[in-house]
Amino acid sequence: MNSTKRNVALLAACQALLFTNNSTLIAINGLAGLALAPYIGLATLPVTCWVLGGAIGTMPASLHMKRVGRQRGLTTGTLWGIVGALICASAIWAQSFWLLCFGTLVFGVYNAYGQYYRFAAADVATGDFKAVAISLVLAGGLVGGILGPTSSRWTIGLLGPKFMAAYLVLIGFAFVTMVLLRYIRIPTPTAAEQSATGRPLREIAAQPKFIVAVLAGAIGYGVMNFLMTSTPIAMQVCGHPYSDAAFVISSHIIGMFAPSFFTGQLIRRLGVLPVMAAGVLCNFGAIGIALSGVAVSQFWFSLVLLGVGWNFLYLGGTTLLTETYRPEERARAQGTNEQAIFIMMAVSSFTSGMTVTTAGWERVNLLALPLIAVVGVALVWYALRNRAQRAAAA
Repeated sequence: MNSTKRNVALLAACQALLFTNNSTLIAINGLAGLALAPYIGLATLPVTCWVLGGAIGTMPASLHMKRVGRQRGLTTGTLWGIVGALICASAIWAQSFWLLCFGTLVFGVYNAYGQYYRFAAADVATGDFKAVAISLVLAGGLVGGILGPTSSRWTIGLLGPKFMAAYLVLIGFAFVTMVLLRYIRIPTPTAAEQSATGRPLREIAAQPKFIVAVLAGAIGYGVMNFLMTSTPIAMQVCGHPYSDAAFVISSHIIGMFAPSFFTGQLIRRLGVLPVMAAGVLCNFGAIGIALSGVAVSQFWFSLVLLGVGWNFLYLGGTTLLTETYRPEERARAQGTNEQAIFIMMAVSSFTSGMTVTTAGWERVNLLALPLIAVVGVALVWYALRNRAQRAAAA
């Protein structure tokens, strides 16, 4: 196995473990918050704090890795995960809502570092293999989609108080990730690479391709998070047991990552814009199904389709983004993209809890519609602009 494929395989394994932890948090944070919150509308605040930790940490994480390299930087990220999980478990033991929020905030920094696994794969891949490498690393999340909610079902009541054991298990997954990262081989940046700056960020961000890439990634992730975060609460309100909610979330995460085995090939054959357009259509379909009823099957089908739509938008946006910067501009461009995503996630996770507990599941879905429409309009604008430029050149 050559070094590129070896690195991609190890990064995919790390992605699997990251999303094992993330899917567990998605499944239990809202419910733990609901059990401890002083006000029901704050139920998803622990989820919001987890996302906010990512938003705070993502740019420093990118700049840190530019300075010390991917291996050392990503390993530092796992330490944040271990500390965050310990704080969350302590919060459950102490029955402290605000300590739980702080613990998820700290854990969010681990997620910030982990989002760069796909960019690390893009760094070591060249040519047509770049989209495939990103896709294969994201495919590692498929394991997390199965293992995370499954382990949470086994551990949610294993120790008293409820949820404590589920948080403690996250420490083991983060530790295994730390071990795997010791074996990746990505060169540490040279002194010249560390000191180079490139174009101003405003010039990079003014590119139409950059704008479309960030919009697709941020809004696609925000809408997905908005609907996914509120799903366990909505299902509980509808009288469905936790086992059904965990199954729906698990299926959703499989929908997010299973397409990664072929999304890279689709991008290579069809182009990135058609794949992203398919992601928009999947999102519209998911919302339509959610609005049709509240049976478990409707939650399931909607969330699976939502996951597929996220995959096409997120992977397509990532691939498009890698075409917008030079090597010396990588840290700032990637950090800006990730910060936009985390900000959207923070807003969506907090507002989803407020919306689903006060206005209901239907309102949550209706509010998502105009956001997805924005991405669709941006894709049409960019495609028409490219066609006009090609016609002018001809």
